Amino acid sequence: MWTPAARAELARESLPYATNLSDAEWAVLAPLLPAPSSTGRPWRRPLRAVFDGILYVLRTGCAWRHLPLDFPPWSTVHRWFLRLSQTGVFERLAHALTMADRERVGREACPTGCVVDAQAARSGGVGVAGERGYDPARRVVGRKRHALTDTDGRLLVAAVSPADLHDSHGAIALLRASRGLFPFLAHCFADRAYRGERVGAATTITVEIVEPKEGQKGFAVQPRRWVIERSFGWIARCRRLARDHEATPSSALAFFVLAAAMILVRRIARAL
Repeated sequence: MWTPAARAELARESLPYATNLSDAEWAVLAPLLPAPSSTGRPWRRPLRAVFDGILYVLRTGCAWRHLPLDFPPWSTVHRWFLRLSQTGVFERLAHALTMADRERVGREACPTGCVVDAQAARSGGVGVAGERGYDPARRVVGRKRHALTDTDGRLLVAAVSPADLHDSHGAIALLRASRGLFPFLAHCFADRAYRGERVGAATTITVEIVEPKEGQKGFAVQPRRWVIERSFGWIARCRRLARDHEATPSSALAFFVLAAAMILVRRIARAL
């Protein structure tokens, strides 16, 4: 809830852009990002400025070539984004932050319960490169974001696919991928799209289908499942994710994971 105290706590007037990292946020991020090599050519641009440029694109949704001149050259920022996404830095960043934030609130680093769901994102427009599909249930041409969160809404595992892939197929991939990252997961909450033996027998994780109440009409908050819908809502504040403009699934996944990770970065930084 926006109160005068909350506005004062989150005010960022001292920063050039509202998307720029504060000193506390950079202190959380810096140990988790690549360090300069002891050999080879030194970096010409500080990594913090490059990361600020990536966050500006993520939050505002602008094209890379429209990046303000206050940041390093757009080509440098874009090249760094591709390097970080292709080497899995954003996924490792989100994994470390999830465990750190759980420990911060007094919970075990590895969760035992999770929630799975999918979100369809419309294509960025005619002629946008990359494979996409049509989701007849949501009437969307684009890609689908599959997410697995803990019971507080922190992202655990994510994947991106064409929108014509059924939710259950995405859930199977997420549940299997989670076994190596979060081996103590034992229970998963899902909606009716994940019914059947296909998902339930994919792993040793028990899948519980949260059904709407009998006779329910219109919108209603579903027990347990509402946390992942809230996470999708938080992530949707990043305008780059309002539509799927990316040519490759790896870039689409990187932006999605980074948006979820930045929620935890700011949450942990405020607690320091």
